[in-house]
Amino acid sequence: MTYILAIDQGTTSTRAILFDDALSVVCTAQEEFPQHFPQSGWVEHDPSDLWSTTAATCRAVIEKAGGEAGQIAAIGITNQRETTLVWDRTTGQPVHNAIVWQDRRTSDLCRALRAEGFEEVVTEKTGLLLDPYFSATKLKWILDTVPGVRARAEAGDLLFGTVDSWLVWKLTGGKVHATDVTNAARTMLYDIRKERWSATICARFGIPMAMLPEVRDCDADFGETRPDLFGRPIPIRGIAGDQQAATIGQACFRPGMVKSTYGTGCFALLNTGETPVRSQNRLLTTIAYRIGGKTTYALEGSIFVAGSVVQWLRDGLKIIREAKETQPLAERADPTQDVVLVPAFTGLGAPYWNADCRGAIFGLTRNSGPEEFARAALQSVGFQTRDLLEAMHADWQGQASTALRVDGGMSASDFAMQFLSDIIAAPVDRPKVLETTAMGVAWLAGQRAGLYPDMEGFAASWALDRTFEPAMEAAERQAKCAAWARAVDATLRF
Repeated sequence: MTYILAIDQGTTSTRAILFDDALSVVCTAQEEFPQHFPQSGWVEHDPSDLWSTTAATCRAVIEKAGGEAGQIAAIGITNQRETTLVWDRTTGQPVHNAIVWQDRRTSDLCRALRAEGFEEVVTEKTGLLLDPYFSATKLKWILDTVPGVRARAEAGDLLFGTVDSWLVWKLTGGKVHATDVTNAARTMLYDIRKERWSATICARFGIPMAMLPEVRDCDADFGETRPDLFGRPIPIRGIAGDQQAATIGQACFRPGMVKSTYGTGCFALLNTGETPVRSQNRLLTTIAYRIGGKTTYALEGSIFVAGSVVQWLRDGLKIIREAKETQPLAERADPTQDVVLVPAFTGLGAPYWNADCRGAIFGLTRNSGPEEFARAALQSVGFQTRDLLEAMHADWQGQASTALRVDGGMSASDFAMQFLSDIIAAPVDRPKVLETTAMGVAWLAGQRAGLYPDMEGFAASWALDRTFEPAMEAAERQAKCAAWARAVDATLRF
C-alpha cells in the first residue's frame, strides 16, 4: 500500500491524515494547542506549538499505519491562512509569536491607510480589502514594534512566512523558504495579476522583499523532509490555504462552481476561471489555485460566525451540551414565531465588512425559548450564505452552477442544509467525504507524485451523499429574507 500524508494545520489544532492509493482516509491524529490573547483583540500562537503538533501528529499516523515512512509517496500541506511569522534565517528562532488571522491590532493602521486612499492600490493589485485580517499589516507591526527586528530584516537576517512556509522550512531543515500561490495571495503583498510580490506595496509597508518566500504552484516541488524526522526523506508535493484546498477537494474546477465551507466561520468561493473578477460588492478577488502553471481565480466571501453560533448556544447560553442537540431542538421550535438572530459577535463579514457592530436578536415573545434560539442560530447561517451568493452572482457575469457544494462540520446538519437550500432557492450538494480540505492537498501531492488521477479523473470521483432541494414557497422565502434584511440593517445602525 502506498500513502499520501496530508497535514492540516488549523487555528486551534493540527491534524495529520493518511490517505491510501484510492484517496480513502486510513487514519488520523490530532492535537490541540493553546491560544494566546495578550490584549483585547490580539490573538497569537507560539510558533513552536505549530511545529511540535505537526511533527507529533505526523509521527502518530505513521505509527498507526505500521511505522513505515517508506510507504508514503508525498506530503501535502493545508493551513490557516494569513497568520504571520518572522524567524531568523540562520538559527530558525522566531522573533515574536505568530500573529493569527483573527488578530485586530492593526485596525488603526488600516483606517489611516484607507483615509490616505491606499486601499485602491491594495485592491487593484491584490484583490483584497485593507483589513487587519491579512498578513501585510501584521508583518509591519512586527518590524516596527519588536526591538531590533527592522534592522535585522534590512540586513537580510530574517524571513517572513505564513504557516505553510514555516512548516516547509522546519520540515526541510531550513533548506526551502517557499509558499504556494494561494497563501501568497492572502498576504496583501502579492500582485495576483502579475503573479509576483508587489514592490509598490512592500515599499509602502516598509517590508524588505528579501524576507519574502519564493512563490510556487500548488502542486510544486517543495523539497523533502529531513531524514531524521520520519526515518527517511519524504517529498513535499502540494500546498494550498485551507479554503482553496477545500475548493480543490470539492472538485470545483469549472468556472461558475461554488463551494461553501462551514467551520468556525463560513467561506464561500466561486470559481471565475482564468480571469480575476473585481468585486463591486465588497467580496475578495483571490487565486483559487495554480496547477501545472495555469492560474484559476475566484471570488471569496467570508462569514465570521457559522459553527461558532452553535458553540454560543452551548457555552454562552448553555441551552445545549453537545452540538448534535441543536437540530432536534430547532425542529421543535414554534412555527408561529419569527425569531431572527444576527450573529455579529465579532462584527459582520462579507458583503458588509463592519467590524464594529455586534450581535442582535429580533422577534422575541414571552414564549420564546431554547427551541426558537436554536432554530434562529441555524437559520442565521443560511441567511448569511444567501447574502454572499447574491453578491457573488451580482459580480459574476458567467454561467453559475445551479448547485452549491457544502462541507465542514455544520454541513452534517440536515436541518441547516435544508433551510439553506430553501432560502437560496437552489440545490445544496453534500459530498460523502466531508474531509475536503485535507483531501484537496492530498490529491495535489498525490497527482504530482503519480499516485492519483489528473484533474478530470479526480472530478469524476467526487461522490454525492445527499442533495437538499428547495421546498419553501416563494412568498414565505421573500418574507423571511425581508425580515433578515431589516434585522441586519438595525444591527448595522445600532
